[in-house]
Amino acid sequence: MSHPALSGADAAFATCLAESARGPERDGVFAVWLVVRAALGAAPPSGLPARQPERLRALTARLKSLNAPAPLRRSLTAALADLHAPRVAPAVVLSHLVAPSAECLSRKVADAVAAAARAARPAPAARAAHA
Repeated sequence: MSHPALSGADAAFATCLAESARGPERDGVFAVWLVVRAALGAAPPSGLPARQPERLRALTARLKSLNAPAPLRRSLTAALADLHAPRVAPAVVLSHLVAPSAECLSRKVADAVAAAARAARPAPAARAAHA
């Protein structure tokens, strides 16, 4: 089962990808998109998939081949490390990517990441049950 916000995120990132110039900017948008998809895949209501560690290893290998701007590359590496950690919420991981996305890419990409972070938050009833 995929996250309900995935199609909206895909549409936003596809638009940003089409508008970006070739080179590091486009690679950066694509790299952020891949990390957003992995984070939304682990977010409620769908929960952590059984193949998440395998997915993250493949994502790590794929990101190494992309030429994203250096500050963004460091943020993506930290995001992947956080996604490997079992106690870090996907919404937190995504919220940490908003500023580097705005700084290195564009405000439109940062807005798409922020929207995905909001969508990855658990529902209020689910938050109360975990407290």
